[in-house]
Amino acid sequence: MAPIDPSPNKKLRPSNTYLKYSSLGLQLLAAIAFFGWLGYLLDRQLGIQFPAFMLTFGFVAFGGMLYQVYRSIKRDNP
Repeated sequence: MAPIDPSPNKKLRPSNTYLKYSSLGLQLLAAIAFFGWLGYLLDRQLGIQFPAFMLTFGFVAFGGMLYQVYRSIKRDNP
């Protein structure tokens, strides 16, 4: 029986790569929606007319998820 190579540079099959990056896209969408909703609730609770927290939380979630995508791509392509 051949030993399994635990190297991180192992190439992924195209179907695995597709599933991995599509899940990252869904996580991006979910994070922006969740943090935007939290910001909306905070804006409504504080009585702010301009959606300051909703926009701030949405942009922070977007930036955080883009960093996550960058780390994932960099890890797969050293």
